[in-house]
Amino acid sequence: MKTDYIIVGGGLAGLCMAFTLYKANKTFVVIDGDIRSSSKVAGGMFNPVVLKRFTSIWESEAQLKLADDFYPQVEKFLDASFYHQMPIFRKFASIEEQNNWFLACDNSNTAPFLNPKLFNEQLKGIKSSFYFGEVYNTGFLNVNQFVISYQNYLKSINVLRSEYFDHKSLIINDSSIFYKDIEAKHLIFADGFSILNNPLFHYLPVDGTKGELLYVRIPDLKLKVIVKSGVFIIPIGNNLYKVGATYNWEDKTDATTEAAKKELIEGLEELLDCEYEIINRVAGIRPTVKDRRPLVGAHYQHENVYVLNGLGTRGVLLAPYLAEILLLNIENDVPLDKNIDVARYYKKLQLIK
Repeated sequence: MKTDYIIVGGGLAGLCMAFTLYKANKTFVVIDGDIRSSSKVAGGMFNPVVLKRFTSIWESEAQLKLADDFYPQVEKFLDASFYHQMPIFRKFASIEEQNNWFLACDNSNTAPFLNPKLFNEQLKGIKSSFYFGEVYNTGFLNVNQFVISYQNYLKSINVLRSEYFDHKSLIINDSSIFYKDIEAKHLIFADGFSILNNPLFHYLPVDGTKGELLYVRIPDLKLKVIVKSGVFIIPIGNNLYKVGATYNWEDKTDATTEAAKKELIEGLEELLDCEYEIINRVAGIRPTVKDRRPLVGAHYQHENVYVLNGLGTRGVLLAPYLAEILLLNIENDVPLDKNIDVARYYKKLQLIK
């Protein structure tokens, strides 16, 4: 069969790339056999500010604008619901944090996203001696629901192959890509942490960061906002909440751990003033990059082979934004921003001049 694109990876990045191609009237096949996809266990919270330090995020305004259009389009297309806009309340631990918040409210980069008036009411079930700061343009994507819904649709039209990508079956020519029975013009690897097993891109500095989440039932909480303190707590309906997340740079397994459970429980109990019940625990490996910037662009030897990776903890906003940027780069030769261009590492590794 002939197609415009092969996408390797059916997680958040690969599926956002697929829908971007669909909107551009390009044909594609998605190949995904990776049960380790971090998308299936992602918290899915999105916001335009680093909530630990109240600093701005690269191209946050453009990312938010696109996400607010992109995900509702996918919801309508699939007749599904997974994109939820909801305020984030940042719980303050001290007067110093309140002061830092006010400083950020005076910063032109962060001011559009922060409420300069503190939320000084009590939230039932939440301990809060120093109140909260409200962040605008925030919410969460039910990433697992997004992935399952879109993958099921792609299966129904026979453009998703649930199999591991066999690099030995790949032939790359200047004008075409051949993989088994598929002939394509372009090949995009959106394979997350599995990039370390990809012979074309394994040398890139993707250092997986393990994250763990709890699903808990809290009947007395009745939250209608996301609360962020040492942990975040996201209301997902029916008295259920996501609680996360941990960061482990050493453990590369998908198994949940007692250490992470203890850390999350301590954070939750520091936040809550009511009873809770743990329903489930999940773990996954985030594809993070040493300089905390994504990896986007063409292979240094093959102009028709591309990487879309390293989205880390901000995949919900980055995935549709980077997919659009990559498509413009491929189809219209629009240069990539140097902050995300994978060529920055080709130069460091002396693969190109």
